[in-house]
Amino acid sequence: MQLQTLKHAGLASALALSLAAGGCANMSDTDRRVGTGIGIGAVTGALVTGDVGGAAVGAALGGAGGWLYDRNQKRHYRYDRYGRRIYR
Repeated sequence: MQLQTLKHAGLASALALSLAAGGCANMSDTDRRVGTGIGIGAVTGALVTGDVGGAAVGAALGGAGGWLYDRNQKRHYRYDRYGRRIYR
């Protein structure tokens, strides 16, 4: 019975991963960087503290870190009049 449960858990996690990866296709660079920061921060906060409050604080700090990283990256390029990214 445990093997059946493990198969269901593996299938569910594979499905969730594919849906999450496909959902990011239309996101902007800022959205992806902030979302990644939130995810990494939430997991790290949960691992360090072991409770939901730590995960929430980690998500907030990770989102802020992702936004700051995005602002730093955007200083290195601009867009021309055709919408193409030009690196400085």
